[in-house]
Amino acid sequence: MPSINISGTFHNYELTAPAANTQRPSLVFIHGWLLSHHYWQPLVSLLKPYYQCLTYDLRGFGNSQTTTTPPKQEYSLASYAQDLKILLQKLEIERAWLIGHSLGGSIALWTANICSETIQGVTCINSGGGIYLKEEFERFRTAGKQLVKFRPRWLPYIPGLELIFCRMMVAHPLNLQWGRQRIRDFVSADSQAALGSLLDSTTEAEVHHLPQLVFRLEQPVYFIAGAKDKVMELKYVNHLASFHALFDTPQGNVFEIPDCGHIAMLEHPEQVAKILGDILQQNCKSSVDL
Repeated sequence: MPSINISGTFHNYELTAPAANTQRPSLVFIHGWLLSHHYWQPLVSLLKPYYQCLTYDLRGFGNSQTTTTPPKQEYSLASYAQDLKILLQKLEIERAWLIGHSLGGSIALWTANICSETIQGVTCINSGGGIYLKEEFERFRTAGKQLVKFRPRWLPYIPGLELIFCRMMVAHPLNLQWGRQRIRDFVSADSQAALGSLLDSTTEAEVHHLPQLVFRLEQPVYFIAGAKDKVMELKYVNHLASFHALFDTPQGNVFEIPDCGHIAMLEHPEQVAKILGDILQQNCKSSVDL
């Protein structure tokens, strides 16, 4: 898997072949917290015949780890957006459509704001927010800190643990391979990156800034939500989506998938691919039906 050094971190990425029609944007996939690029594989397999697809591991997650003597790191949404901006420049991607899952959706919105000349649009999957509930966020941050702190390296060797991980945050159990992958990514994530990205993205100021960001984006912004998502409930997705001009159009900018939890691209890859295909067909010249 190739990598590019961005500010002391080797970012591992996978880039499929260019689309036959060079007018189509490259699709750039941004994973969520404690995950990696692997979870996009089912979706990419459906889309890569029509679009060039870029997946990569965020700094400190998956295989994108810092050097032995890294500079001082920041883990804000803005800093991750800057990483992506540099990655797109180094890969010479001039037209891109960002697709972000959960935390990755927020990073996609920030990147669209600083790369308006490159980013043609954004689709957020299981991503929303903009409402700060102090007690709930404090509980969430405390639980997250405990998760990051207590991650023994021998965790992947516990028999049957993948059965638990393939049921977490989804409406129906995933294939066991995804349970095993989630354990690997959970254990291997850099502690500073995991904790820093969690705490920086859930401050009151950051939460309240997201709606302002969506409001001023001129590119089309869409949201795909799971009807049974308990992590990012539909009401929070609709709240954030409502700040974009597309929300009040006849079609709207929120697509709800029934019987779907928090990892839509694994739970319903065909349906997500169809929604993305429709969005791209509507917004990008020379796109195709899927």
